Formats: sequence, C-alpha cells, structure tokens
Amino acid sequence: MNHEATSHEETPASLPTTSGPLKTFTIGETRYTLLGTAHVSAESADDVRALLASEAFDAVAIELCDARHHSMSNPDAMGEQDLFQVFREGKAGMVAASLALGAFQQRIADQSGIQPGAEMRAAVEEASRLELPLMLVDRDVGITLKRIYSNVPWWQRFSLFSGLIGSVLSRQDVSKEDIEKLKEGDMLEATFSEFAAESEALYTPLIRERDRYMALRLAEEAPPGRYKHVLVVIGAGHLKGTGEHLETPLPAEPKVERELLEATPPPSKLWKALPWLITALVLTGFAIGFSRNTDLGWQLVLEWFLINGILSGGATIIALAHPVTVIATFFAAPLTSLNPTIGAGFVAAGVELYMRKPKVRDFSSLRHDVTELKGWWKNRVSRTLLVFILATLGSAVGTWVAGFRIAGALFGG
Repeated sequence: MNHEATSHEETPASLPTTSGPLKTFTIGETRYTLLGTAHVSAESADDVRALLASEAFDAVAIELCDARHHSMSNPDAMGEQDLFQVFREGKAGMVAASLALGAFQQRIADQSGIQPGAEMRAAVEEASRLELPLMLVDRDVGITLKRIYSNVPWWQRFSLFSGLIGSVLSRQDVSKEDIEKLKEGDMLEATFSEFAAESEALYTPLIRERDRYMALRLAEEAPPGRYKHVLVVIGAGHLKGTGEHLETPLPAEPKVERELLEATPPPSKLWKALPWLITALVLTGFAIGFSRNTDLGWQLVLEWFLINGILSGGATIIALAHPVTVIATFFAAPLTSLNPTIGAGFVAAGVELYMRKPKVRDFSSLRHDVTELKGWWKNRVSRTLLVFILATLGSAVGTWVAGFRIAGALFGG
C-alpha cells in the first residue's frame, strides 16, 4: 500500500451528517472514511447506523481485536476457559486484569445506561445485516498490556497496575470526568490516561503504536483496489494519528511491521536466571549453616519453612481460601520457593479448584459479581484468581524475607 492519499476531506458531502468527526482519504481506487466515535455515546452508535444505511460502503473496519470481539459476541466467554490451564500457562494476572477492565465497563454501563462500545456493536450488527465484510483492525488487548508492562520503567509498574485495580474495584460511582475521557478514547486509555499524559513510555504502546497498527491492518485487509469504500470506525482519540499514517505511503509488505508491533520482548537473561540464583544462594546458606553447626543449619531450615509457609498460606486466608488450600499452601510454599519450575500460587489455585470447583452460576454471574469488591471473594472463579495471585505474592515476599534472615544469621554476627 505505497500509494499516496490523493484527496482528504473533513466532511464528505455525499454522506449523512454525523455527530462525530469524519475524515476521508482516497488512496488508489479505494476511499477510506474514518469515523471518530465516543465509546460511551448513543449518538456514535446512531452515526454508525446512519452511515451504513446510506449504502455508500462495501466494507467495514472497526477498532476491535479478536479477543474483544469474542468477548462482545459472547459475554460469558470466561466460562469456556479451563482455569487450571490459565494458571499453568501463567495467564492468571492477565485474566484478572481483563476482569477488572470488564468490571469498570459494567459499572459505567449501569451508571450511564449506555454500554461502552455500543458503536462497535452497532457496526458488527449492521455489517452482518448488510452482508458486508467486517475487519478487526486493533491490536490484541493482551499484547498491548504486555507491551505497556515491558515499556514502562520497573518502578512505575506497581503504581500503574495498582492504580488500575484500585480504580476498577472502587465502590464509588465512576466520575463524570472518567466518562468524558471514555468519550475521547477507549477503556485502556481512560484507565491509564493519568499516567499516559506524563509518560512517553506508556503513551507509545497505548496510543501511538495502535494508531500505526490500525493503519497497517487496513493496508493488509483492505488495500487499495480491494474495496470501493471502507468505513473505519475508531475512537476519536485515534482519528488524527491513524489518519496521518494513511496520508503517507505505507509499506508494500505491511505484515512485517505489523508483526513487529505484536512482538513482546522476552524476559532478560538475568530475570530468567534470578530464581535459580536465589535457590542456589539459599541452599548454599543451608550448607554453610550445617557446616558451622548442626543446630544452626536446622534453625535456618525451620525459619525458611515457617516464614515462607506463614506468609504464603496467610495470604490465601486473605483470599478466603478453603482451609485445605491454606494448609497445602503453607507446606508447599517453602518447597516451591526452591523450585523455580512451579510456584506456590499454582499449587494453591489447584487445591482451591479441587476443593471448590466453580459452578455454572459462578461463570454466568462473574461479570456482574466483579463489579463490587466483595464480589471478587463471593464468586468462586474470581476468588480462585485471588488465591493464585496472593499466594504467589506471599511466597515472593517470604522468599526475600527468609533469604535476608539467613544472610543475617550467617554473616551478621
């Protein structure tokens, strides 16, 4: 798609008047009309319906990825997941974040009476009714979250994601300011906007990369000549950036650059080696302790066991885990902390699933339950996620506390 845009007009006279901004580009034999929408607005959904009712378009592209489209089409998709597989693949944190975002979205819907993303739903429905090709051009939300995580400095990550969890679990009504932000951006942008305004490292993967990504997807899915007129439904916050990319020649092979924007940086070699290094240091500490004095060696082992077990098992109590889960975590944490191939959280979640297998009603009520803080403990699915996360955090803290305790006993006099 290395053609140049030959025309660019703000409000095409041949199309119905819309409440949201329109920008049209003619590239080669194809016309692309970008509609800037508000994600919490009945007017934006009406704009989409009016434009498609004009029969001026033969294809539709929308700012959704496969995952969000699937979630929109099947709100109970979480119930189709194998929770044990989620934990085994290390996706528990991502699932919890997705649930938190969904809870924020549901609270906005309950408060405003408008479901965020109504204009995307309207585009999907109208494209199906008119039998028009539908293209999903946004980047996967999970990839965006991972690139945000890897792009921001490590010291900003805790405040970033604690702010996310705190905002979506708050019992207070969503502020008018937050709803206004959603009228200009999307769920991710509204949640992270406080940080994005001040952080280039966050702004790049959250907004700038997605502007480029959507233009590249259009170049792949709807290159000049494939369709006559494409309606592109995107948030108003992406209108300027995506339009600028369409105005300049895009790569002849957009797939190459698009795949680069989908890549997530692998963990550093040091980060991968750190658990093994800690294990080696702890075992060395035990060996030194026993070589000095048998009683000292057993004291270090006992302290390691108790500190890890109490902190990790105690964390599952906070999650209101089953008593058997608490006991199992208490005994497992000291051992899993010395085995980087398995975590205390995985053991805790596995036992919790065995003792309290989620029922059909837990999956069906999940989206509603997690809109309230107490609902995370009430629902067996979300509570199991909490068990996993808290047991993992408790074990991590226990490893460092016990490790420093061993070092102090050996070298602190």
